[in-house]
Amino acid sequence: MPVIPMPDTSVAPSSTALTPREIVAELDKYVVGQAKAKRAVAIALRNRYRRQRLAPDLAEEVAPKNILMIGPTGVGKTEIARRLARLAQSPFLKVEASKFTEVGYVGRDVESMVRDLVEIAVKLVTEERQEEVRDRARQAAEERLLDLLLPPSPAPAAAPPSSPFGADSTEAQVTRDHSASTRERLREQLQAGRLDTKVVEVEVRDRSTQSFELIQGSSVEEIGINLRDMLPGMFSGGRTRKRRMAVSEAFDHLTTEEAQKLIDMDGVARAAIDRVEQAGIIFIDEIDKIAGKEGGHGPDVSREGVQRDILPIVEGTTVNTKHGMVRTDHILFIAAGAFHVSKPSDLIPELQGRFPIRVELEALGRDEFVRILTEPQGALTKQYTALIGTEGVTLEFRPEAVERIAELATVVNDRTENIGARRLHTVMERLLDEVSFHASDMGAGQIVIDSPYVDRMLADIVKSDDLSRYIL
Repeated sequence: MPVIPMPDTSVAPSSTALTPREIVAELDKYVVGQAKAKRAVAIALRNRYRRQRLAPDLAEEVAPKNILMIGPTGVGKTEIARRLARLAQSPFLKVEASKFTEVGYVGRDVESMVRDLVEIAVKLVTEERQEEVRDRARQAAEERLLDLLLPPSPAPAAAPPSSPFGADSTEAQVTRDHSASTRERLREQLQAGRLDTKVVEVEVRDRSTQSFELIQGSSVEEIGINLRDMLPGMFSGGRTRKRRMAVSEAFDHLTTEEAQKLIDMDGVARAAIDRVEQAGIIFIDEIDKIAGKEGGHGPDVSREGVQRDILPIVEGTTVNTKHGMVRTDHILFIAAGAFHVSKPSDLIPELQGRFPIRVELEALGRDEFVRILTEPQGALTKQYTALIGTEGVTLEFRPEAVERIAELATVVNDRTENIGARRLHTVMERLLDEVSFHASDMGAGQIVIDSPYVDRMLADIVKSDDLSRYIL
């Protein structure tokens, strides 16, 4: 089957065309407050688009302005990253800095973050290319599915030209016409969905050996040995097995398989690498966990070593991946950390200099908690109302109840550990414990959460230091 050449597209225009104001407006739907952090992220995203429009020689000189977000836990650092990943259709990867260790210790090599980003980009580009050939793939999948439902008639054996039973005989022509007519009827039923529940037997690739690692933390590419090339019969995944599935599932499976045949995977790899190099974003969370002076012993022995390993990735280096060499010079890095114990100045000076934009996120209080409970599209009160609503019970939160919940969550944060908005999750679970347990037995009805109900469920626990410390 011919391979369709596709134009290389490094950046998806729909995401990069968003203005900073539009990006902030999108983030406002999910994250309360933190205007400085949103502005910094929005400007950084827009600058990726601006750089793409420069002359190539000047664009090469424009380095990304990496961002360091500083703020206590539960104020929205990670949530901004999650929402940014959906906004930026560019390759986006979120990693935890604490997963990495200095070379020579058990743990992940820092270069693996670039490899993971390339895999994400390959998946993105593959999905885009599959969508472009979707119509042709569906047609090919339909023909294969019809072959499974109505196997082609075997070719007649050779017969003398004078025989009435040869390939050109009237009987043979009638058989072919009948088979074609039956196939077209099946096609109409298939397209109408009347065969969706029928079970067929499909050959699928055996993927039992898809994932392979030699030793903990070291993938095949990291040790420079491509065992899939050395032992193709063992690791290529070329073996197939028969699997029974419904026609609807088989059609989706065959469509994906046919789309894969129409795609030039070498072109996909080239486009993915280009997209990573020009528009990739890596969010490094919990960077404060690797900050601190070198102690030389104990669990912190490799903290500074990890920083030194991350430094060349952020500065700009070339990383070898199974899809090709990747330059990290223009990848945007956004780091975040609470810095409760350490401080940004505890990072090695070279790494500090690679994060020129620093944004401090403010701690959340009662007013922000009220907004978090009500304003975002996925606000907690909306989530619980929808969850309980599946049981036929209408849950209503009165405004004074929401304010009381926010007030009690703030009190607990002040008296114990301040975990920001995450406190609202524990408070809400405790508040609605009885409702969640009995809702399925109540039948249709309405439950009103007002201020007295909140006090009855939470006030005693909040008053007791011991109870609030261990329950909330």
